[in-house]
Order: sequence, then C-alpha cells, then structure tokens
Amino acid sequence: MSERSSRRSVLAGIAVVATAGCLGGSEADLESDTYGDWFRGANNFAGTVDRTDRSAVTVDVGAGDGFAFDPAAIRVSVGTTVRWEWTGRGGQHNVVEEDGVFESEYYFDEGETFSHTFGEPGVYRYVCTPHQTQGMLGAVEVVE
Repeated sequence: MSERSSRRSVLAGIAVVATAGCLGGSEADLESDTYGDWFRGANNFAGTVDRTDRSAVTVDVGAGDGFAFDPAAIRVSVGTTVRWEWTGRGGQHNVVEEDGVFESEYYFDEGETFSHTFGEPGVYRYVCTPHQTQGMLGAVEVVE
C-alpha cells in the first residue's frame, strides 16, 4: 500500500469515528431527550442515577451549598417510593412537581421528609419554589 493510500485509510477512519460520535450524541444530549432543557442552569445535575432496582429511594433537599437536590435526576420503577429528606442547609425548601402531581410543605429542619409513590410511568420534573431561579431543579423518570 502506498503512503497516499495509507493516509486516506487513516483519514477515512477518523471521519467514521467523528461521525459516529456525532450520531451517538453525548451524555448531555441523551439527557435532553428525556428532560428537554429542564436542567439547563440546574445545580448538581450530572446525569440520571438509575435506581430501578430499589423499592424506596432518598433524595437530599438542600444538598451541596444548600440549593440542590442530590441526586438531581433519578430513574425508578413504577411503584417506587421517593423520599425527599431535608439537610437543614440553604433555608426553607419545598418540593413541587410542575404539573401538581405532588407538593410538599415548606420545611427547614434537618431530617424533615416528604414521600411520594409513583404509580405511573413518565417524567416528573420538580422544583424548590423559592430557589427555582437559583437552579434548584430535579426530576424523577419512572419506567415499567
């Protein structure tokens, strides 16, 4: 094989790899298929944490600097109970699903909790009302 042919083969291989990367998308692109632009500007979003193997899951409210949910996004199975537990950081928080599916009271103290059991598949996006504009956003993806 000539040097020119070898060079073309290498360049063709690079083009295939680059195109495959574009077609496959990044983790952030895959997340946008599930959440749209919901997590743009959100605190603590690092992808979806898969908890489909559990019947109960806990999400910290007031994580990090006090203005985040941890984890910010979880995937659970139908029938899973999600329990939000307050850390006592960041002031008074609540948990409100955007379509009114669930809504907690406002809590401040460490150890306060709110729970919701998910009976239907779907994506449930929620906020802390007083800190929504500061990026305190979360989501629960419920699958069969």
